[in-house]
Amino acid sequence: MRRTRILTAVLALAAGLLAGTPPALAADGTAKVSLAADTYTWKNARIDGGGFVPGIVFNRSEKNLAYARTDIGGAYRWQESSRTWTPLLDSVGWDDWGHTGVVSLASDSVDPNKVYAAVGTYTNGWDPKNGAVMRSSNRGASWQKADLPFKLGGNMPGRGMGERLAVDPNKNSVLYLGAPSGKGLWRSTDSGVSWSQVANFPNVGNYQQDPSDTSGYASDNQGVVWVTFDESTGTSGNATRAIYVGVADLQNSVYRSTDAGATWTRLAGQPTGYLAHKGVLDAAGGYLYLSYSDKGGPYDGGKGQVWRYATATGTWTNISPVAEADTYYGFSGLTVDRQKPGTVMATAYSSWWPDTQIFRSTDNGATWTKAWDYSSYPNRANRYTMDVSSSPWLTWGANPSPPEQSPKLGWMTESLEIDPFNSNRMMYGTGATLYGTENLTNWDSGGQFTIKPMVQGLEETAVNDLASPPSGAPLLSALGDVGGFRHTDLTKVPSMMFTSPNFTTTTSLDFAETNANTVVRVGNLDSGPHIAFSTDNGANWFAGTDPSGVSGGGTVAAASDGSRFVWSPDGTGVQYTTGFGSSWSASSGLPAGAIVESDRVDAKTFYGFKSGKFYVSTDGGATFTASAATGLPSGDSVRFKALPGVKGDVWLAGGATDGAYGLWHSTDSGASWTKLSNVDQADAIGFGKAATGASYQTLYTSAKIGGVRGIFRSTDKGATWTRINDDAHQWGWTGAAITGDPRVYGRVYVSTNGRGVIYGDTSDTSGGGGTDPTDPTDPTDPTPTGACAVTYKITNQWSGGFQADVQLSNTGSSAWTGWSLGWAFPNSQTISQSWNAESTQSGSTVTAKNVGWNANVAAGSSVSFGFTGSWSGTNGKPTAFKLGDQTCTVA
Repeated sequence: MRRTRILTAVLALAAGLLAGTPPALAADGTAKVSLAADTYTWKNARIDGGGFVPGIVFNRSEKNLAYARTDIGGAYRWQESSRTWTPLLDSVGWDDWGHTGVVSLASDSVDPNKVYAAVGTYTNGWDPKNGAVMRSSNRGASWQKADLPFKLGGNMPGRGMGERLAVDPNKNSVLYLGAPSGKGLWRSTDSGVSWSQVANFPNVGNYQQDPSDTSGYASDNQGVVWVTFDESTGTSGNATRAIYVGVADLQNSVYRSTDAGATWTRLAGQPTGYLAHKGVLDAAGGYLYLSYSDKGGPYDGGKGQVWRYATATGTWTNISPVAEADTYYGFSGLTVDRQKPGTVMATAYSSWWPDTQIFRSTDNGATWTKAWDYSSYPNRANRYTMDVSSSPWLTWGANPSPPEQSPKLGWMTESLEIDPFNSNRMMYGTGATLYGTENLTNWDSGGQFTIKPMVQGLEETAVNDLASPPSGAPLLSALGDVGGFRHTDLTKVPSMMFTSPNFTTTTSLDFAETNANTVVRVGNLDSGPHIAFSTDNGANWFAGTDPSGVSGGGTVAAASDGSRFVWSPDGTGVQYTTGFGSSWSASSGLPAGAIVESDRVDAKTFYGFKSGKFYVSTDGGATFTASAATGLPSGDSVRFKALPGVKGDVWLAGGATDGAYGLWHSTDSGASWTKLSNVDQADAIGFGKAATGASYQTLYTSAKIGGVRGIFRSTDKGATWTRINDDAHQWGWTGAAITGDPRVYGRVYVSTNGRGVIYGDTSDTSGGGGTDPTDPTDPTDPTPTGACAVTYKITNQWSGGFQADVQLSNTGSSAWTGWSLGWAFPNSQTISQSWNAESTQSGSTVTAKNVGWNANVAAGSSVSFGFTGSWSGTNGKPTAFKLGDQTCTVA
């Protein structure tokens, strides 16, 4: 399944980025824009996983400190108390969307507060920006960035090799980074602030997955792929002398320096004909273990070996768990037990059928046992049991014949780590989730160990489309790789993705506005139908019949009453049908590849858009007529929707920086359009429940308004806008889809390209607006009056540091047009960085003032801000807070 990820991630981006790459500059709106304050709570609609986890990193000096990286969905930190993962890169904004792809992570064992991430999604033209190394001194709560003069590829071939980024375990100001694309080996000597190429490193790599690929994706040189230190060759404060580096070169894959990087040599006697995916050094045993594959991965690999190199003598030993002739896969996942020298484990990462394999040795690789073996073919004997009750969709609804089982042990298993402090805990990543066990050593005693998803909080789906019907489930999603889900409860993992059929990627879905039980979805499938229907609000599905020539899902629209459908699939022209797609007829007048939508009132009216032209059908999709309207975006980076309840009311978002770009509104079925002058750029548009007293539904858009990129809401038909996210919650690229909830005012569902479905709920249940903080008549010295309440919560704490969130509530009867909150720390804590507020500190006294966009707080509403700080001895909470002269209630 995960083999499609490289394509689906690009396809999910293509509509908005090939022509409309997030811009650096744009003209401001000509009308005054109200960026009012609002307090939103942001969460994921729980899916738990859904994407490739190519790297897991445990800190070697602090127990329970671990990180995970994803190929397009950011990085995460393990939270031991809740057994969940905390996202760390949600602050990555639209312009830097590629920095949600993480090619490597490094956790500092000298100072566990420090963590580094090498970011960038593609090394070819798909990602317009260079890569960067992000550095954090508070475990990823906040970041600083060092831009690199080359690109990095978190979603490129070879992304499971590594880790490319490493911190010297003796002198932690020194870091190394292995670069792709022939850029070589790089070094920082100032804790990641600046980087320079190691000029004398002898090999920049030469392996390309497919040299003939003209896109630059599969033809890129995978470069320098891992760095590891032998900590026994250094002392505290002095650079480690022995450094091993892996290179993507089938003949010359491992190099070493014995003088702290001054000189480098190819390790003599090393295996050839393979790529070293991982190099894990066991300093206690004196061995460098290496896992080899004939391909770069993460989905290819036909042969492999595992080797052991004695660092003292230079002796190479082939310790492969099985003979090379018996492999049909490569080895990649590799780990040692730091508590039990001699224990080593490896994975057959590219064994797709019948399952992946995990190997374990307790004698330095002299002998091995397998996670599963054949009792008598095709029957299997497993050393493990699997419990996926927390993520039941991991079975894919399958009932395979032996030797295949459901759920699978995994595929694309390139990350495998034993907790350095706990021999019983192991985690490993797959193409769909992150699994773990807490009783691993049962393996050695002949018992069974239990594998469960250890992935809660790590959300990694790429979202193509979203729908929130007026009845039934509140959310239906179209996703890359895992198809999509019907959420009846946003806080719980659905029992199964859409099945019958299982699309590898769902590209579009729709429901009948006046009959929400009727739902249609289209998507991609290697073999089988590309369209499916439901008559029970997406709970159950049946396949339709494809017209001739269909090769992919495209877009689909359901008539308002569910009586007919219009489909614009890949591979052929636009089609229409009555009933449930048992037969199709070609639509006329609408070009192939057009985007299609339906009027939400008139069952026979459908709309289309292609290359700057808007089209209308009034006969159920049989014929389309081009609108005479001009000035719409000339490309196909467009998304449009018709408003429920009003015939002919259509909103269109999209465009590109080199042409028309923004938000348009039509009230006559697209015959004429009005461009909103107060919207600089817009990429998706959706509708939700109207605010109290409003006659028009609430608008939501992923847009640039008033020069600011964000998620915006309007309760007055687009006359004014409220930015409802903040800089800590940006999620990279959010242009694929957005929709409000027709039943819950203020609730909005936001698509991401790798962070799953984000939904936000407002504390302003009335839909009150605000003033323009750029208006010179607005107050500059906040002096709010009335009652207030404060909730102060420490959300994370570590040795010497902590993170806290503060919620300030207006419990009075009058709105605030600015606020200033003061308190005193009881134990001399010091704030180091704050967000969503401007903070100053004198001694133990702190003052936090509003920033421009969150100055206005309606009566009954709240505003939140956060900060990181330092502490020693005790980290007590403040007991008193004042809003100006008003003492606030402390919750």
